[in-house]
Amino acid sequence: MAVTIFLLIVAAGAILFIYQTFLRDKWIRQKPFPAQHEAILSCNLPVYPALGEDQQHRLKQLILLFLTRKQFYGCAGLEITDEIRITIAGQACLLLLNKGWQTYPKLLSVLVYPSAFRAERDQMQDNGTVAIARHDLLGESWSNGKVILSWDDVEKGVSDFGDGHNVVLHEFAHQLDGLSGSTNGAPPLRSNSYQSWARVFTENFEDLRHRSQRGLATVIDQYGATNPAEFFAVATEAFFEQPRQLQKARPELFAELQAYYRLDPREWQRSTEND
Repeated sequence: MAVTIFLLIVAAGAILFIYQTFLRDKWIRQKPFPAQHEAILSCNLPVYPALGEDQQHRLKQLILLFLTRKQFYGCAGLEITDEIRITIAGQACLLLLNKGWQTYPKLLSVLVYPSAFRAERDQMQDNGTVAIARHDLLGESWSNGKVILSWDDVEKGVSDFGDGHNVVLHEFAHQLDGLSGSTNGAPPLRSNSYQSWARVFTENFEDLRHRSQRGLATVIDQYGATNPAEFFAVATEAFFEQPRQLQKARPELFAELQAYYRLDPREWQRSTEND
């Protein structure tokens, strides 16, 4: 009897927490989006003006949730401004536009450096020893709730939202990938989608490795040949920034990403061209 009462209390507490969270999130989404923030979006997210009115509204709601839940920290003397926060949040939430209201539940903080930052990694040598290697990085996504970005490279990404290179899209694709429990190129999918995803991504990953080894041209950044996780991240960059080229070169891969993200970025390209 006591166990039953305890379980009922726990269940009631969980239901109350979920309900309170729902009400809080609904209140956040209904808050006015500051005009100065929308001005930043229009300037620093090139596809924003091409979004439909409903998509713009939803993106702003996602950004409000993101900014409420995530902490931004400036590193190496960088002062966090509204421009930094909105520019990064806008691109990160673009990936979530048609994917519900969860805004990277495992992510706690975004660390921003003024430019490429140096990280030290253990690296196995040919003789079996381990040495410390130093790398200059544009961004990193960690499984412990952090994304690290170079502001210079964030700005480069939005200055040409059509070259297939975008550090924010890349690192936040890793965050989506990690929601499955392992960052391995297979984010959480509908139960009947895994077989198709595995086949298409494996075929395209191996083809990219083949073309990369032979110095052949590729739509997807050849860094994606490193491993399946990096392949998913660079494929996401191409999907959002070069959707027509990706669909033409790798139609099955494009279709899988379209089903996963539940949108078609080619529509934004058409709108921009019509303007």
